[in-house]
Amino acid sequence: MTSVSLDDKYTLERGQVFLSGVQSIVRLAIDQRRRDARAGLATGGFISGYRGSPLGGVDFALWQAQALLKANNIYFEPGLNEEIAATSVSGTQQIAAIGRSKYTGVFGIWYAKNPGLDRAGDAIKHGNAVGASAHGGVLAISGDDPGATSSSLPNQCDQAFIAAAIPLLSPANVSEILRFGLMGIALSRYAGSWAGLKTVADTVECTATIAVDSDEPRIMLPNDFELPPQGLGARWPDDRWGQDARLLNLRLPAAKAFARANTLDAVVFGSRETRRLAIVTSGKAYGDVRQALAQLGIDEAVAIALGIVIYKVGMVWPLEPKCIRDVLDGVDEVIVVEERRAVLEPQIKDLAYNWPADRRPRIVGKTDERGVPLLPESGET
Repeated sequence: MTSVSLDDKYTLERGQVFLSGVQSIVRLAIDQRRRDARAGLATGGFISGYRGSPLGGVDFALWQAQALLKANNIYFEPGLNEEIAATSVSGTQQIAAIGRSKYTGVFGIWYAKNPGLDRAGDAIKHGNAVGASAHGGVLAISGDDPGATSSSLPNQCDQAFIAAAIPLLSPANVSEILRFGLMGIALSRYAGSWAGLKTVADTVECTATIAVDSDEPRIMLPNDFELPPQGLGARWPDDRWGQDARLLNLRLPAAKAFARANTLDAVVFGSRETRRLAIVTSGKAYGDVRQALAQLGIDEAVAIALGIVIYKVGMVWPLEPKCIRDVLDGVDEVIVVEERRAVLEPQIKDLAYNWPADRRPRIVGKTDERGVPLLPESGET
């Protein structure tokens, strides 16, 4: 008889586990430490943040898993506020420069409700400017409340992460919170920047049975981007101008190369060969698109016959340009479906501006081709 334990959601390395989106955040920290141990890295983990819906249960889940966290060298210390938590996480990336640590590196996870991301903006910008260490990495998780369920204003994290020049991943479900969380830490280590992870109630306040595998996701290092000998991460001595140049000229291109190597963006529905209409979407909106197509009676076979493809974007900023051009080049029309203020649509239009006129598709989203409002920017869709 196979024994079953409530801890299986964290300890089972292969098979099916049942867990919530919040619990998948706990699991990704434990998985990261296990992956490092198998790679022969003596790493630790540090988690800090400030609770707030839809991430109101993160600290409770972490406290419940304290024994497992301790066994995996992961330390949880909730912040007095979001800014202090972000500053603490930033400090974990400087142990290599200090040179007095029993760990090869410490990965950091910061979490907060989206208004807390705004309040901690200065600490996060400075932390990202300093950067992440090669065996550390920082994942900054925002809990968005687009419907203002428990907020004074509807909100989204994208613009704050963009302002801080932090690559942003947008998972569509519980399984992707785990996958993108691990990818985010790997991206952070490679590109030397922090990585953002966008969550909403529809993805993080849910439960699901998901497949886990200690070998997944497989991390691929780009073969079309050359890192400088010193890498792109935190260093000492350093100065503001070196940080600025490294962040904008090297780290963001490195993040795009990482997204390309690990297929964070891809066609997930329909056929590239017959494409005429491309729907570009991400995160929670991807699930909405699939549901809408199902209600219209459009399964994959019908989509292929009609020439419809869905291009699902995992890293919503900065948008990886090569793969999306390969898909959108030559289609008749692109519909960009995203919740609230547009993030993907202006990036796609900017990329397509210099494409040959006969290969440039019509691109609609928040407005149609005549500028008439199409998909709303306000409220919750």
